[in-house]
Amino acid sequence: MSLLIQDGELVLFQGDSITDAGRDRTDPFSLGYGYPMMIDAWFSALYPAKHVRFANCGISGNRVKDLKARWDKDCIDLRPDWVSILIGINDCWRRYDRNDPTSVEAFEADYRHILERTKKELGAKLIICEPFVLPFPEDRLAWREDLDPKIAAVRKLAREFGAIFIPLDGIFAAACAAREPAFWAADGVHPTFRGHALIAQAWLKAVGAI
Repeated sequence: MSLLIQDGELVLFQGDSITDAGRDRTDPFSLGYGYPMMIDAWFSALYPAKHVRFANCGISGNRVKDLKARWDKDCIDLRPDWVSILIGINDCWRRYDRNDPTSVEAFEADYRHILERTKKELGAKLIICEPFVLPFPEDRLAWREDLDPKIAAVRKLAREFGAIFIPLDGIFAAACAAREPAFWAADGVHPTFRGHALIAQAWLKAVGAI
């Protein structure tokens, strides 16, 4: 597979705390300490002549409705060539910790809205990462009832919009067969550095970088 990202392009990462990863939110080119930083580091080391720029606008705690609300400022106005999205776990989690659920219908509608705007107004290429949860602690197992339909919606949207799709829930499930879930995400949601590296590896493979 040949490299899909071209010289001089801008790649925007969008999502929640997994993408945010401690970045400086006053600077869209501050990548934090997670998979966006690892992707930039590896891509730039492998292809220094490409002059590709990476920006991170992930915000901890966000749901897809939050992305929709800030899509002008944090996506459209930045004019990216590529938009990589990882969102959905908070749309699940808020049902269990705050009794504030997001229906799969609302989740899919808001997600479709931002994808439609991105294609229509930017013509940007899309990378969609499915949300995931690991079976640790044990109460995370109950979350599958809520998260699995949202994962199905994300897969449907990726097909509909011709996006590059990264099946992170399946990738982490396979990884948990090799090492215990806490090795990859200590709370089943937020990746350790090893978990972030796993995401970065899958992402770079999906765009033909490795």
